[in-house]
Amino acid sequence: MTENKIILEENKNYYERFSLAVERIRMIHTELWDQSVTLADKHLNSYFIKTSYFALQLNEIYNLSKNNILKTLTESELFHLNQGLYEDIDPAKYETSYTNPAYAVKRFGAETGLYLSALYAELHSNIPNAIEERLFNLTTIFELFIEIYNLFEDSDCKPEQIRSALYYYFFDYSDVTIKAGLNDMLNPEMSFIKDIIMNENLEDLRYLYFSGEYVTDNEVKTAKYLNSLPQEKIDSIAHTFTQGIIKGYKVYNMDMSGKKTVNIRYPLGFERIIKSAVLQFRENGLEPVIYRASFAIGSRTSMYKVGFHGASANKQFEYDHRNDLALIFDKGYADRQLSEYKLAYESMKDAAAEFAGPALIESFGEKPFAPVEKDCLPKYSDKHQKQLIAFRSEKGMLTNNYIPQDKISFTIIAFPVPDIGRKFEKIFEETVKVNTLDSDKYEKIQTNIINALDKGDYVTVTGRGNNHTDMKINLVKKTTPEKQTVFENCLDDVNIPLGEVFTSPELKGTEGVLHVTEVYLDNLKYKDLELKFKDGCVTDYTCKNFENEEENKKYIHENVLYRHDTLPIGEFAIGTNTTAYMMGLKYNISGLLPILIAEKTGPHFAVGDTCFSHEEDLVTYNPDGKQMVAKENDFSKLRNSEPEKAYFNCHTDITIPYSELGDIVVHTENDEEITIIKNGRFVLAGTEALNEVFED
Repeated sequence: MTENKIILEENKNYYERFSLAVERIRMIHTELWDQSVTLADKHLNSYFIKTSYFALQLNEIYNLSKNNILKTLTESELFHLNQGLYEDIDPAKYETSYTNPAYAVKRFGAETGLYLSALYAELHSNIPNAIEERLFNLTTIFELFIEIYNLFEDSDCKPEQIRSALYYYFFDYSDVTIKAGLNDMLNPEMSFIKDIIMNENLEDLRYLYFSGEYVTDNEVKTAKYLNSLPQEKIDSIAHTFTQGIIKGYKVYNMDMSGKKTVNIRYPLGFERIIKSAVLQFRENGLEPVIYRASFAIGSRTSMYKVGFHGASANKQFEYDHRNDLALIFDKGYADRQLSEYKLAYESMKDAAAEFAGPALIESFGEKPFAPVEKDCLPKYSDKHQKQLIAFRSEKGMLTNNYIPQDKISFTIIAFPVPDIGRKFEKIFEETVKVNTLDSDKYEKIQTNIINALDKGDYVTVTGRGNNHTDMKINLVKKTTPEKQTVFENCLDDVNIPLGEVFTSPELKGTEGVLHVTEVYLDNLKYKDLELKFKDGCVTDYTCKNFENEEENKKYIHENVLYRHDTLPIGEFAIGTNTTAYMMGLKYNISGLLPILIAEKTGPHFAVGDTCFSHEEDLVTYNPDGKQMVAKENDFSKLRNSEPEKAYFNCHTDITIPYSELGDIVVHTENDEEITIIKNGRFVLAGTEALNEVFED
């Protein structure tokens, strides 16, 4: 299927190795199936029969793609082919699947079970490589599989031998995989997904299966709905999306000349919008690059997918394997990765300089996911956890050296998918409305709010009803109040929809309790999430997801704090998009709104880096001409003297909805109080229009 000359040229080096590996795996499968060979344990026989069969499925997909047969199959045939690839992680079969670490541990023991389950997961991550005909990836993972199988031919195979094989597979091939990943992100010639979008008949929904991603009714129904819309509507939706990144360069006074590429990241099913976006970006001198979200072991850091992606076949499977890197991670691995990232960036520094930024479409409305915690899953030791944090920090700084955040823009927008319910089409239309609200109207209203906030020494935020939030937010002090502001006026540019004013708080003196009764963060649900702060940093945390308090704390530590001992408040904001809030209530979807929209439906606090991470020195102004000066905190101030301590490489927004919100009050140095919100309603003069939708 692929016509990518780069891949085809590289494949010449691997045909022979690949053929030999396939034949060996075929032999393994046959010998175990007919019992001419048996391993020391019947479950090992079962495991290698299953995994060798899956490897042969990957080979079949490769051959169907290579010989251009996929395009000749019917939609029904493609559906069954797609389902077969994901059969072993299907929720209905997952409990007794070797892709499930808990089941593998039950059969093979704590260490061996985790290694073998991780190997199976890694094989699964190669489905896209099979359909894109990437022989390097297929050859090397097949050779790893054979190496580990060979270990078990000795009945005395030790777990450390399996770990060693896994470790050196990822260690030795880092030079190739890292450079290839960067090439996918920056090189527009890597155009597999883009070619499908631009060249296939999007009314023939068979194209969805050509991507190699998992396809459900969600993707099919989304594509069908978009196909029903007139081209002018599609172009208008795409225009809102594409202009965001262009506006970002204007709003932040950045030079766009010399920028040649843009990343488009989106979920399968939105191809008709993306096709229009590709053409619009080209009209602005930007050639889109579309790369996949990876599920390779080094990419499994959270549930959030970065890049083009299909549906999740099983979110519990993804959650169970999110920390597989812990099985092999050490400082040697981290150092090797950093060294190869530097070499890769250096070899592509011109392409990095031409990168304009990412353009993201997110989806929302999928069935909520609350994970089951399992004691047997991989864990980082305290030593390796600190090394991991240091590694991610250094990697972030390295990326910023070649792609400075103050030299690129971005845009992000979200749309619902059919899983949201029978009113999907109406909700989609409402979302388009939310994404295109009157910017001039909101600019004036938010300027009034900022003018009040700029008079403050600190702000207090309280909850009501079952919400016991009680926060004091200390504000950065201005030196020339008539020319400066400490809150940014967020309109319809990069962060769509509009509707918030935000700041980086002064950490010292910022304290209290932040509480929400229910919230979804990066696709994970939290019940009664509570964080306590002192001098702007988290001092304690809990939730009520699990009966065991230790599990609750672990859940937050991994998925909100990202394993840091503490995080600062990087952002305090007041959301003003009451239209989005009422859309959530009207259709009973408040809990399904993505953070991109939810953060505009009440005040929110972000833990982690500020909104201006790596952009602190970029001079920006609000529409009224005042310069934004609250761009850093006590951590980011260390970016030049101690850069390893400046950033946390995470930013998680936690919103208090208007229904749980009490008051937001500005406190001046003269002990004057200016109330912006009272009992969840805007009361500040000049903001009354925001309450109109509440009355409708």
